[in-house]
Amino acid sequence: YLARVWVNGRFAGEHTGGHVGFKFDITPHLAAGANTIVVRAEDFPTDRYLPRGKQYWEPQSRGIFYTRTTGIWQPVWLEAAGESYLETVRITPSNDGPVTFEGYVERPGADLELHAIIKWGGTVVASGMSRADNRRASVAAFVREPRLWSVQAPNLYDVTFEVRRGAAVLDRVQSYFGFRSITVRNNRVNINNRPVYLKMILDQGYWPDSVLTPPSDEAIQLDIRLTKEMGFNGARKHQKIEDPRFLYWADKMGLLVSSEMANAYLFDDRYLERFTREWVEAVQRDYNHPSIIMWVPINESWGTPRTRDARQAEHLRANYLLTRSLDPTRLVIDNDGWEHTDMTDLFAIHDYSPMGPDLVRRYGDMGKPGYKFPEIGPGTFVPGYSYNGTPVYLSEFGGIAYIAPGTDVPKDAWGYAGVMKDEPSATARLASLYDAIANLGFAGICYTQLTDVEQEINGLLTFDRKPKFDVKKVKEMNDKLR
Repeated sequence: YLARVWVNGRFAGEHTGGHVGFKFDITPHLAAGANTIVVRAEDFPTDRYLPRGKQYWEPQSRGIFYTRTTGIWQPVWLEAAGESYLETVRITPSNDGPVTFEGYVERPGADLELHAIIKWGGTVVASGMSRADNRRASVAAFVREPRLWSVQAPNLYDVTFEVRRGAAVLDRVQSYFGFRSITVRNNRVNINNRPVYLKMILDQGYWPDSVLTPPSDEAIQLDIRLTKEMGFNGARKHQKIEDPRFLYWADKMGLLVSSEMANAYLFDDRYLERFTREWVEAVQRDYNHPSIIMWVPINESWGTPRTRDARQAEHLRANYLLTRSLDPTRLVIDNDGWEHTDMTDLFAIHDYSPMGPDLVRRYGDMGKPGYKFPEIGPGTFVPGYSYNGTPVYLSEFGGIAYIAPGTDVPKDAWGYAGVMKDEPSATARLASLYDAIANLGFAGICYTQLTDVEQEINGLLTFDRKPKFDVKKVKEMNDKLR
C-alpha cells in the first residue's frame, strides 16, 4: 500500500495506494555502470479504513474474503525518455468522427508540438497537431465514417503521438482508441445508440497461485474467451482495480467492463482522503479504454456502513458527482447493491433469491403504478431517498454452488442457498432463474460468478478455470435475455 523507492541509496520518492501504478524520474540518481534500485512495499493488513477490496484483514480466508496480496503485484519497468516527453494523453472520440487528444508533456521546453497520426490497417486516415502550451497540448482530428467499437466488432484505431521541436522528434508513443458511445434511453443501456441487454459476469480476478496478479496474458485471454463463449457480453470486475493488461485484452477481444473501486470497510476523515485520491487516479488512468462502460465507486455501502449519518450519505452522492466530473461519457452507479441515493445512472440491486418464482414474486410488477421495490440488504434506499427512474440492473444474482467431481475445495466451502448435490440440480436451478429474468423488466444482469475463489465455490468455472456447467447450455440461457 505504501511504496518507497531508493536509487543508489538516494531517496527517489514514495507513493500511497496499492491499486494504481506510479512512476518516478530517477535520472538525477543514476551513476555510470551498475545501479541499485530498492523498493520498500509496506502493507497494513488489519486497517479496515484502507481501500482493500476482498483482501481479508484476518490471517485466514473466510466467507466472501480471501488471501491478501502483498508486495509488488503488477509489472515494473524502466523506460528511457528524451529531454521532453509525453506523460499522459486523454483520448475522447465522438462517434460522428471527431476525436480530441489532451496531452501533458513532462519537462516542457520552447517551441514544442504534439502530433497525432491515426491509422486504420496501417493506412493513415487522419492526423492533427497542436503547440504545447506549458505542459498542455490539445490536438483535434477527424476520422471519416469511423468504424465503431462493440463486443461483436471491437474495432480499434492505432495512433502514434510525437513530441516534436521543428523536424526533431523528441518522444514517440504508440497507442490505440475506439469509437464507442454509452447512453441511457427508454429504460435501456444503449451502446452506439443501440439498446444492449447487459449480460455481465461477476469476475473477482483471483488465481490459485498468484492471487490478485494475473499469471500471464494467456490466462487473461482465457477468462475473456470463456466469458464470451458462455454468452456473457461483459465482466463486472468486483472489488478490484484491474491490471491494465486485462483492460487491454478486453479492448482487443470485445468485452464490456464495469470498473469498480476496491473498497474500505469503515468511515473516517482519513478513509475519505485515501479513497478519493486512489479513485481519481484509477478513473484517470483507465479513461481511454473503450471496453469500460461504467464506474462503480462503492459496493454495498462498504466504507459507508452507516448511511443514516449525513456525511456518509453525502459521500455516496459526492462520489457520483466527482466521477461524472472526471468522466461525463460513462455511466456511474452510486452504491452497487442497495442503499441508493437520487444520484445513480443505473439502479443496481443484489438479490440471491434461490429460484425463478422467487424473483417473479419480487419483481413481476416492476414498472406498474404503485410498485415498491423489496427491501434489500440494510435497505434499498438511503433514508430520505426513493427510486429515481433509472434502468434496473440486477447486478448480483445466482451464486449457485456445487463441487465439481475431482475438485478439491476447502472444508468451509459454501455458496448462496447452500451447495447443490450435482451438476443437473445446479443447472436446473440456474435455468429457473434465467427463465424468470427473461420475462422481467431488468436492463441487465450480473451473475455471481465466473470462477470459484478459494472457499466461495459458486463459480461457473473451477478456481483453475475448468467449466463446471455445460458452456453451451449457459450460452443458451443468456441468449434468452434481450
